[in-house]
Amino acid sequence: MKTIVVGSTHKSAGKTSLIVGMARAVGKPSGYMKPLGDRLLYRKKRLWDYDAALMTNVFELEGKPEDMTLGFEHAKLKYMYDAQSMKVKLGEMLAAAAEGKETVFVEGGETLSYGASINLDSMALAAQLSARLVLVVGGSESMILDQLAFAMRYVDIKGVDFAGVIINKVRNLEEYKSTHLADITALGVKVLGVVPFEAELTKLSVGHLAERLLAKVIAGEEGLNHKVNAIMVGAMSTNAALQNPLFKKEGKLVITGGDRSDLVLAAVESNSAGIILTNNVLPSANIISKASDRNIPLLLVPFDTYHTASQIESIDPLLVKDDVGKMDMLTQLVRTNVSLTDILS
Repeated sequence: MKTIVVGSTHKSAGKTSLIVGMARAVGKPSGYMKPLGDRLLYRKKRLWDYDAALMTNVFELEGKPEDMTLGFEHAKLKYMYDAQSMKVKLGEMLAAAAEGKETVFVEGGETLSYGASINLDSMALAAQLSARLVLVVGGSESMILDQLAFAMRYVDIKGVDFAGVIINKVRNLEEYKSTHLADITALGVKVLGVVPFEAELTKLSVGHLAERLLAKVIAGEEGLNHKVNAIMVGAMSTNAALQNPLFKKEGKLVITGGDRSDLVLAAVESNSAGIILTNNVLPSANIISKASDRNIPLLLVPFDTYHTASQIESIDPLLVKDDVGKMDMLTQLVRTNVSLTDILS
């Protein structure tokens, strides 16, 4: 059984997505654990990490999401475990995750330093679990080089089986390889893969928005898998909205009050990806019926239009368990651009 700790140098580098891609590309049963949670969910009086719940569903794991994470609060974990008892607990979690599996992916914290004060940073996890460490990096060319130079000069990775780095979300793949890879290898870093940026992976689904906004779906449930290509706040007159280039865009999401019947109807008839109705105001029954017929989700929220738009802006385009298209894309990206042999050998 092989244990791979996947860490990252910065937040939103794409660890979870690449783990999904790698596990599917391997094509054999894989386990998962995320000792230090950072995406807290509260469901049915239970606390778990969003990524742990996702992996449980995607790979049909037998373990419970809450058992894949030690906790979320540094202070609480520091009170519950000393160094030895934490190492024992991590070993028990790994044994449970590895049952019947050939590979276990352990997701590290959102940055290199996250969890260091309680021995749960990625380097400490790799050392305690006798695992191989893979780092995911991304950003601009200079940012990637800075992050790796800092890590190689000042982060202690002695005693850790450091496999190398995966450079993620690169916008010009061939140019990056020809221009910047030499600088990275000169640092003594093995590059395990360079993965191109894919705009499709950054798009939110209407269903994910509904879940994050705790919205009530009043029509068009079959369209919750629609991808959002543009967001338009309907605070203008209907005539002005119809002249707006965003309104003519395929796959737009319209945010407006349910009392704006003319605008809501226009959004339904122009095949929007979805419509968010603010201030808990419902449109007329015939509009709800039309939206249902066209499979255009109507999401009802209690917030005003500005607050709703602000909330959406802060939502990350996370993977959801039913997003098979994105997962297929991630699998192909890994197969094409990442050396799984170097990671797993």
